[in-house]
Amino acid sequence: MNNLLRRIHYLYAVLVIVIFSALLWPFYYLGSRNPKHYPILNKLRRSQSIICSFLLGLRLSFKVAEPLKRGQTYIYCANHTSNLDIMIMCIIAKGRFHFMGKEELLNNPVLKLFFKTIDVPVNRDSKISAFRAFKRVGENLDKGMSLIIFPEGGINDVQFPPVMTPFKNGPFRLAIEKNIPIVPVSLVNIWKRMWDDGTKYGTTPGICDIYIHKPISTKELNIDDSDELKDRVFDIINSKLVHK
Repeated sequence: MNNLLRRIHYLYAVLVIVIFSALLWPFYYLGSRNPKHYPILNKLRRSQSIICSFLLGLRLSFKVAEPLKRGQTYIYCANHTSNLDIMIMCIIAKGRFHFMGKEELLNNPVLKLFFKTIDVPVNRDSKISAFRAFKRVGENLDKGMSLIIFPEGGINDVQFPPVMTPFKNGPFRLAIEKNIPIVPVSLVNIWKRMWDDGTKYGTTPGICDIYIHKPISTKELNIDDSDELKDRVFDIINSKLVHK
């Protein structure tokens, strides 16, 4: 019976997301035509994320170690176990922001509009693609656009319950090069609401525990410290995760 309810909720979740994406698509399209309108684009997808989370019965419980500063450019680093993570990070991020994600998202009918404009796709198997992507991200950071990235490089869709996989080094080198503080985010039990895209186990309403850690300054660091910074962020995020 529980599995049936999860399947029904999954179909409902897909319907809600598709309907609101379709309703807002003309506005997304107009907002994506000019970089000057990207703040509006972010407000729209943040609004959609809030509405869809509410309609899906997701109660987002935020614990914040230290209030984030408005106007400050950050690199948000979070663990990644669910497609819901994208909506949640849209709600968390302050001001102007953009995502960096795998190139396959260009094939997603909902997300491709963003990854052809405001967000940055990357083929992690190609050094040239990664170089170009991080160069573009660096330029966006220079313009005051915060970055949202899942440093695992994707969802671990093999192990359930999920555990974090090793982080990629790129975001941490970039944070040091650009002197941008990193905000570690622990998405604690989002996989219980929806694991990966929800197709295998369905979805369910409920509480989503999110821990926003204190920003880590990179002012005193150099490139040689990037591995240590990467491990530090990994340990901070992992310290709050539920593995049972």
